[in-house]
Amino acid sequence: MVGAGAVTGAMVGGYRINLTPSEPLGLWRIEALRRPVRTGDLVFVCPPATATFAEARRRGYLRRGLCAGGFAPLIKTVAALTGQRVEITDHVIIDGRPIEASSVRESDGEGRPLIPDPGGVVPRGYLFLHSSFASSYDSRYFGPVPASGLLGLARPVLTFDP
Repeated sequence: MVGAGAVTGAMVGGYRINLTPSEPLGLWRIEALRRPVRTGDLVFVCPPATATFAEARRRGYLRRGLCAGGFAPLIKTVAALTGQRVEITDHVIIDGRPIEASSVRESDGEGRPLIPDPGGVVPRGYLFLHSSFASSYDSRYFGPVPASGLLGLARPVLTFDP
């Protein structure tokens, strides 16, 4: 009972536990963003409740959480903003510049096919997200996400890289 109360209090207080290898494991805090979001910002974002994310949840790419659709927030880096051009080949190119650690995989760790996003210009009010973790499920595969799902900056509190 005390443990459940502590977890609930931490979640309400803006703390989240990251159990995925896209960013270091451990305790993170959501910090309010008091300025416009910028490329390079490490953020917490609620994914939209779409069929794409429901399938990602079924495959185990996403955890359960308090976002719409029952998804946990993602911790990703903002790689492109509204109006920027994204090309997806065997890696990601934004406005003509290749993004480091952005290889595009044809299948996941269980051999299931991964279909890359077709790329294009990031629409108004959307963010293109990236993680340098090779097996990350990010905008390479699901495309830009609505900026309205932005919860804030992701700040590590007590984390470690396994």
